[in-house]
Amino acid sequence: MDVKSFIKAARLRTLPLSVAGIIVGSFLGNNDFDYANAVKPTIWGSLIFWLAILTTIGFQVLSNFANDYGDGIKGSDKNRTGEARMVASGAISPKQMKLAMILTSIITLIIAFILIYVAFGSDYFGYSILFFLLGIASIIAAIKYTVGKSAYGYSGFGDVFVFVFFGLVSVVGSYFLFTKFINFTIFLPAISIGLLSTAVLNLNNLRDREEDLKNDKNTFVVKLGEKKAKKYHYFLIITALIFAIIYVLLDFRTVYQFVFLVAFIPLFKNMKTVAINRIPAALDSELKKVALSTFLFSILFGIGQVL
Repeated sequence: MDVKSFIKAARLRTLPLSVAGIIVGSFLGNNDFDYANAVKPTIWGSLIFWLAILTTIGFQVLSNFANDYGDGIKGSDKNRTGEARMVASGAISPKQMKLAMILTSIITLIIAFILIYVAFGSDYFGYSILFFLLGIASIIAAIKYTVGKSAYGYSGFGDVFVFVFFGLVSVVGSYFLFTKFINFTIFLPAISIGLLSTAVLNLNNLRDREEDLKNDKNTFVVKLGEKKAKKYHYFLIITALIFAIIYVLLDFRTVYQFVFLVAFIPLFKNMKTVAINRIPAALDSELKKVALSTFLFSILFGIGQVL
């Protein structure tokens, strides 16, 4: 079993995007939690934060494994652009990938269980059950994206999955782990993260549109067509900016809260690149830019709100 092939299948470049929601939710949750006059710890020293990061990375790697497996056995990756897929190339057999998915699920659930215990202990049993069920739902959603006859990634619902799990669940969930309550304004940055994460998926699907069309992979981009999918991309980025600004205006304390605007400079440049693009394969390099810009946004937004 080639370890390097599994590392490639894990697609490490997707990991910064996957933890963006955790960073925002944790910064705001740690800031809003009442430490009963004790010295408030930094987010970097929080065990809850790091366990949440590890749990999310586990879910992301599982999703990448499942995506590689599902597309590989369906033949959708035969002529794809970008990173080579391991099952489609034969570097990893379907049986080996299924085993990797099972092991990743078990390890991630164990980490999630530890996270839940650290966050809630024995005092919030109901919350513990709720978050454990969310963990199970995340695993099912990650696998069903491309695996099975009813894989929703093949019917245009992948955008909904990314928005909900990368945005709402990630930000609001990590915020709740700290505070044990929900301030409904937290949904504003959660929507921003969800929209930016969806923009990464949309860019990926714009790149793969022609091949997806040939393989009956009816992504939202395939359903919309290239021109409308580009307009959808602009909508995702601009609306993410609007929701982030609304959050700051509702809780305005200092101009430093707007430092996150720096992250939108490369995002607006990306919009221009997408607008003039005529060769879908050329969008591959833009994926990293949008993903890293979302990661940068999460850090700057979190820091800006706690200064």
